[in-house]
Amino acid sequence: MVSLPSFLFVSFILFLAGIVVMIARKNVIAILLGIELILNAAALNFVAYTRFINNNLEGHIIALFIIVIAAAEAAVGLAIVIRFYQIRESIHIDDATQLQS
Repeated sequence: MVSLPSFLFVSFILFLAGIVVMIARKNVIAILLGIELILNAAALNFVAYTRFINNNLEGHIIALFIIVIAAAEAAVGLAIVIRFYQIRESIHIDDATQLQS
């Protein structure tokens, strides 16, 4: 049986990978993928803690809500990226800073 520290270690690796992707990449799609990794790490934490500490389904329900929010974020984010690409013909984050004026 897998123990709680194993789940937390995998969650930490997912969270760290998400942070590294968000910091290292200038691509908007890669940044969205980094956000997805961070949300999945949070969902894994909720499931692991409720499985090993409370032994109920509250964390599973919260993880389901996180997955639904992540899917909505991906759909809206990709729609914004597609529209931005149609306007600027680029998906680099540096080009998006020019839209503020």
